[in-house]
Order: sequence, then structure tokens, then C-alpha cells
Amino acid sequence: MQEQGIQPDVLICRAPVMLEESIRRKIALFTNVEADSVFTSYDVDTTIYEIPLVFYEQKLDQVVLKKLGVESRHSNLSAWKAMMDRFHKRQGKVRIGIVGKYMDLHDSYKSVYEALFHAGLACGTDVELVKIDSSKLEGDTDPNTFLGPDAPEQGVDGILVPGGFGQRGINGMVRAAEWARKNQIPYFGICLGMQIMVIEWGRNVLGWQDADSTEFNQDTKHPVVSLLEEQIDVKNYGGTMRLGKSETVPLEGTKILAAYGEKQIFERHRHRYEFSNVYKKEMTDSGLRIAAYTPDGALVESVEWPDHPWGVGVQFHPEFKSRPTAAHPLFRDFIAAAQKRKEHRSQA
Repeated sequence: MQEQGIQPDVLICRAPVMLEESIRRKIALFTNVEADSVFTSYDVDTTIYEIPLVFYEQKLDQVVLKKLGVESRHSNLSAWKAMMDRFHKRQGKVRIGIVGKYMDLHDSYKSVYEALFHAGLACGTDVELVKIDSSKLEGDTDPNTFLGPDAPEQGVDGILVPGGFGQRGINGMVRAAEWARKNQIPYFGICLGMQIMVIEWGRNVLGWQDADSTEFNQDTKHPVVSLLEEQIDVKNYGGTMRLGKSETVPLEGTKILAAYGEKQIFERHRHRYEFSNVYKKEMTDSGLRIAAYTPDGALVESVEWPDHPWGVGVQFHPEFKSRPTAAHPLFRDFIAAAQKRKEHRSQA
């Protein structure tokens, strides 16, 4: 760095353990960095969320502020410390099946994974992720092989279908949703995952075997998920995208309202296709519950299964608003439902 004319003000050294004072001073001597500006990022046995406390204990924040000439103020890390305290006091675990399309890519659903971890902290439990490629549930495959009693550790305690685009693996997601609905397994559908609930209901409850989204089947006679009418002739892909923060109004007596505790919520969207209002009456008359709308009542934002412990689908992406110290209420209630499912199963 010095050969390139770069003189660091602070050094953070990766090491398995905390560097001894003598080593820190030697590093400082040969790098022209003050000894109190050499810090250790040592291995932790728990979670990456412990790292801020590691640096705080070494007073990294105070040194950085001093270097920048910024007045140092008292840092209140009580919420962060309380979160880590909950981490160490977790008891048991729930197994959540993530049925998605991009399971080979570790970071594809990173925000969803972290939101589930946050929810586990809020509920005092560890969350084990069971990643299932939805295409493996297609054809003659028995869902029990991956999800039920025949699966390792007797299957999963909850199923989450995240967002995605394209036709591959869709029927596997539909089968996962059907299995969750019929077997009273907590289910959380996000964006595409909500649309899967609607497609599954059309096929297996209303008997429309070709029920589908026009994203996957332009010729279906029952397009229960489709573009808005005014978007059909828009050729620009981004021109049909509903993107960014939007208001949602939960309805009375719904699980989504129970989770949020308020009637006006704002969540982020990223999708092109919507619940088709053409089939809303038949859907609701057969039992599917509309749980939330846009403020003007034009678009369905959430659906729920009737007579089910926790079957909720949302058109938006709640994972983006989850935080380690403040789990998103929908993820929190989903994990709580999975805990109850596991308790009932263990008592059976």
C-alpha cells in the first residue's frame, strides 16, 4: 500500500484469535500506523452479528471518529446486545423448507434466509433451512420424500415459496403448496409464492386443471394470475414492472393484520403479474380469503387459506424490511406457527 502512496489510518487484521499487544505494536511499527489503530477481526463461534460487538469492545468506533474529526457520542448498543442475548438463549429448532428455483446459488434468497434467522431470534428458536429445488417435486415424485414423514428428520415444520420469474419448477411449487394446505403445514408465499397459492387453489379446489399465470401459459382458459389489462400491450419488459414501495391495506380478521397490528403498511414490490380480479368472486366463494388490497381496492395484495393454522401469501417482499433487532412481523408469525406445528407433532 505504501508503495502506491497509500498510508492507512486504521488496520483491521484477520486472525483466528485476538492479537496480543506485542504483535499489534510490531504491526504498527512496520506500517507507520498508531498502535491503538491496529484492531483484530478474530473468528467468532456464533454468528456474523457478533462482529459489531467485537469491534465495539476494541473501541474501533472511537478511533474512526477521532481520525475523521467527528465528535464522539455515546453508542447505545443495548438493542444489539439484547438480540445477541436472545441468540445465545435459543432453544430447539424448526425446519423450514425453502421451495425455490435457484437453490444452487447460495445468495439467491439471501434476504429471505436472513429474515428467517431474525424471526428465529424473535421466537427464541434456531431455524434450519431445508433448501429444495422445486423441479424435484414435479412429475411422479412424492412430496413426502422431501417435505413429510418420509423425509430426513421427519420433514419440515413450515414451507416458504419465495419470489422468482419464469416457468421452470412452477408445478413443483404448486405441489408444495397443495401439500402444505392439505396437511395443515404453515406456508408463507412471497410474490410468486402468493401467485402459486392462487394457481393451486384454482386447480385443486375449483377443479380448473389448466389454471395458471399468463406468464407461464398464454393459452390457459383460466388465467388466475395475469398482467393488468392496461399492461397487456406494453412491449417493454420494465414497463410492466410494479416496482418500489407501495401502500397495502390489510382487512379485518386476517392473519396479516394480526401480524402488523396496523391498517396501513408500506412494503416493497417487484413483480409484473397480479391476482386476476376476473376470478375473484369464484375464488372467494370457494373459500380463499382476500387478506389485503391496495388503498383503492383495485389490486389484491395478500391471500390466506381458510381453516388453516397459517397459510399466507403476499404480493410484496417483506424480507427487505427485516432487521436483526426487529424481525419482520410476517416472518415472526410464520416461525411461531412452525413452532406450534412442531410441538403438536412431537406430542402426537
